[in-house]
Amino acid sequence: MGETVLPAVEESSPQAEEPPICGLNEPRINPNKRQLQPTPGDGDTPPTLHAPHTLSFKEVAEELRVDIDHGLSHAEAESRLRLYGPNKVKGAEGLSMWKILLRQVSNSLTFVLIIVMAISFGIDDYIEGGVITAVICLNIVVGFYQDYRAEKTIESLKKLTAPEATVTRNGTMDIKVKAIDLVPGDIVQLSVGSIVPADIRLIDGVNAFTNEAFLTGESAPVEKTPLKIFDDPDMSTGDQTNLAFSGSEMTSGRCRGIVVATAMNTEVGKIAAMLRQNKDSKAQSSNFFVRVAQRIGGAVRTILGLVGTPLQITLSKFALLLFALAILLAIIVFSASEWVIGGEVLIYGICVAVAVIPESLIAVLTITIAVGGKAMAKANVITRVQSAIEAVGGVTNICSDKTGTLTQGRMVTKKALIPGAGTINIDGITDPYNPLTGIVTLNGERLDLNQHKPNGAASRFLRTIALCNNSKVLPAHDIGGNYANNEKSGMDHKENDRDTDSSTIESLSRPPTAIMEGLMTAAWKAHGEPTEIALHVMASRFNMGKEELLNTLPIHLATEFSFDSTVKKMTVVYKDNQTGSMDVYTKGATEFMLPVLNVTESERNTILEQAESMANEGLRVLCIAHKSLAAGTDISKREEVEVNLNYIGLVAIYDPPRLETKDAVRECKIAGITVHMLTGDHPGTARAIALDVAIIDERTPASAVMIARDFDAMTEDQIDAMETLPLVIARCSPTTKVKMVQALHRRGRFCVMTGDGVNDSPALKQANVGMAMGTGSDVAKDAAEMVLTDDNFASIVKAVEEGRRLFDNIQKFLMHLLISNIAQVILLLIGLSFKDRDDHSVFPLSPIEILWVNLITSSFLAIGLGLEESQEDSMYRPPHDVKKGVFTTELITDKFIYGFFMGALCLFSFSIVAYVGPGGGDLGSGCNEGWNETCDVVFRARATTYATITLLLLFTAWEVKHFSRSLFNMYPNTPTKAPPGCSIFPTLWRNRFLFFAVIAGLCIMFPIVYLPVINEKVFKHGGITWEWGVSFGAVVIYIAAIESWKAIKRRFGIWSGAHRVISREDAEARAGLVGAVRHVIQEK
Repeated sequence: MGETVLPAVEESSPQAEEPPICGLNEPRINPNKRQLQPTPGDGDTPPTLHAPHTLSFKEVAEELRVDIDHGLSHAEAESRLRLYGPNKVKGAEGLSMWKILLRQVSNSLTFVLIIVMAISFGIDDYIEGGVITAVICLNIVVGFYQDYRAEKTIESLKKLTAPEATVTRNGTMDIKVKAIDLVPGDIVQLSVGSIVPADIRLIDGVNAFTNEAFLTGESAPVEKTPLKIFDDPDMSTGDQTNLAFSGSEMTSGRCRGIVVATAMNTEVGKIAAMLRQNKDSKAQSSNFFVRVAQRIGGAVRTILGLVGTPLQITLSKFALLLFALAILLAIIVFSASEWVIGGEVLIYGICVAVAVIPESLIAVLTITIAVGGKAMAKANVITRVQSAIEAVGGVTNICSDKTGTLTQGRMVTKKALIPGAGTINIDGITDPYNPLTGIVTLNGERLDLNQHKPNGAASRFLRTIALCNNSKVLPAHDIGGNYANNEKSGMDHKENDRDTDSSTIESLSRPPTAIMEGLMTAAWKAHGEPTEIALHVMASRFNMGKEELLNTLPIHLATEFSFDSTVKKMTVVYKDNQTGSMDVYTKGATEFMLPVLNVTESERNTILEQAESMANEGLRVLCIAHKSLAAGTDISKREEVEVNLNYIGLVAIYDPPRLETKDAVRECKIAGITVHMLTGDHPGTARAIALDVAIIDERTPASAVMIARDFDAMTEDQIDAMETLPLVIARCSPTTKVKMVQALHRRGRFCVMTGDGVNDSPALKQANVGMAMGTGSDVAKDAAEMVLTDDNFASIVKAVEEGRRLFDNIQKFLMHLLISNIAQVILLLIGLSFKDRDDHSVFPLSPIEILWVNLITSSFLAIGLGLEESQEDSMYRPPHDVKKGVFTTELITDKFIYGFFMGALCLFSFSIVAYVGPGGGDLGSGCNEGWNETCDVVFRARATTYATITLLLLFTAWEVKHFSRSLFNMYPNTPTKAPPGCSIFPTLWRNRFLFFAVIAGLCIMFPIVYLPVINEKVFKHGGITWEWGVSFGAVVIYIAAIESWKAIKRRFGIWSGAHRVISREDAEARAGLVGAVRHVIQEK
């Protein structure tokens, strides 16, 4: 990017009217330069300047027709307020409460349940109807609550709005007005602690720094440069240092500027506008009829449930298919009766239609996801949108912010180059504020800080960074001895600094071992500027903290020259109490320190090379210097004190990666997940951190690291033509992150976006799954589906593993539920051929038996399957194909094969009892309606069929724990005392809920068969004796058939039968992390 630093104008210049603060003027820009005009208002959006950072403040004032010294008149301000509207962020494009309620009902899953409910009441089954009604109400209430919270997303942005502002109007300064009443052209004054009330083009300022972490994601305060004019109109927000942005906070200095954007035209407002757009929304066409078609199509998609996560869309399509199939089956039944639809025919048709629908599906899915959410909460992942739990298991790409997510969000000292002493490195820091942790090496050799006593050059260096420092570092809790009262000394208010008790950690020698162990594990607090805290902690590691030095040495502070952005230095002068001699300690930016150092040209070049080398590693470098002064030397003038300084070293600080981040990134790669880092930081820092956490390595091509302005300048076609998307993008704006997410979507990728700032919110909302940090902004949390309570990138790995476990388990219980439905449909359709004396079809299962099996027996088994533990290689497999979803070819094939065997064996059971047994095929008369003396055979056959389907479903629950492994050897790699190839008992006991659900199913089956009244009046079947042999025989045949099918899949490598138990080494080799030979365990 290009920038122009404007020189001071000569005093004789007619334009050299000195601004009130900085004493430097912005001269007129070349009039031939492109003039940027205000954007015309549309009656709703206020007109604002485009790219005001490319204009001088005088040009901005002329464009907005305001006098810098007098400000707007009250009348003009009121007129502009009427024209531009209030300076507030508009709320979300919200829905009324009734629309939210309607949206809960308008989806195919709920629609099908409503039909089932109506059918249940239609056949006078008030129990089932009541249960389904309760499930529908529960789903609506939960969905309504979640959607209502989502509508409040934009409310968090209002917290960033300053309540009032200080302006100049009618020539009067320091007028307090409500921030909501600001208009473009207002002259605003800002001081330390002020919240910037609008986007402002700065006029002048002194040491002005603002915290823009909420906008750019970077925690370091940003220095403001009012006198710079930039040439690039599309430069990133973080680089526009002549602007102060709405919602940011003044951390130091003071400044004044012209309001150039208010309300929705501010950077915060633009983010709010993006948040108002649904992630599935499409650009509106200019054609009226196309827009109408888009709205109708959107409404239809919503009603049919074709929006949401892949699982939601898949289940909605499946529900529509089942609904159509239910109608088709009812038509088949009515056709078989030649459309003579009497009471029994109608009931039979309804039974067949109900049999095809897994009524308990939504309830089981809701419970399973809720349990998964609880498991995630234990892993520090709070789920706001429950459906995202399953969705995160299919993630292929993670787009992560850097500061506070991949890194610790706190500055620490990384390295120090000290002539005459060597190179000090500090690694392994678990707490940036704790001086008792970390590994310190000197010239590559680890130091024992209990024994090492710095002297000479190292001592001078540490003394300088300790004394030229105004920060404090304290343990959070009182821990014995002189460490008492530290908490009282306070980290909370700057005004308490001088009252702080001297018994802080830096004032003590290293404490006894017992106290040391407590301090090493205690939480620590720090107060002050992040850079000074990092330097203070380093000095304290060597027992040379500021208070310790002041308590040990006979010196006192004579004067201090605070950090000034114009000279980029800070200097303190300490005087010896006895001799009156003085020592000057200075730190500052290397390029500003070099001219005042007493060094040769060769030494200067060496220092510059070393500083640039460390800067290229993503480190912030400071130069440290010192000199001695004789007693009586004049120290009143800064320019005379800060000369002929003796160079004593360079120190480099940075925001370190979290210790667990590198391993977490590696786990993602092993799981087939690509990690991208999208940060507002500088390219050098971004690349260095990406290398540290293994997002990239030395072999990664340069094209994998891009600057946001280059990425933003590319068209969609150009981005899509890239072989791979960049792994690191530096200087990101909110639109850059959204553009990256959209590019991933066009490639068919399923992505997660992590972040904590307001700047991350649009991308969090656009991503398939948004993950906000627990300490992040409310806006980010409300825009995300998940929140990481420990702000730990490593927790994402746990979330993905839980998501994959849940996906596998959803397949398992879907398989179980659908096998039951297919078996019932086969049984009931073929059962049309079972005729009684009146030539009416006899129900092989009564309506209540069907409902009991679907709602009670199957539900608890399905819940048990939903609680299955994660498979041992779940995180070694590539992500599943979200387009195929849960209904894979294997699941579809297996459910029909299992369902066929189960349905055939149920028919077999009914036929044996009805036609081969003592009854001889006499099915009586009117046995569908209740018991009479002719119904003994039908009731015994029906009871046998009920017992058979119940037993088969119970054993099927264990069989579907894995789609290809044998029930007798389901965990081949788990140590067990069972004989080889016979681990059935550990398999059955492994999932306790499922085990007891099966036992409960067995126990409940007997009273249902035998209890008087319940069996004949409710379930319409009777007690059985020898018929149990038929049912248990069917179980043996069924297990043999299923085990044979699984053996065929393993033998011929069909679907999961071809799957190996993938070892970690194999997964690492696939990810290119090791050059190991592929090693797998072949399952025979």
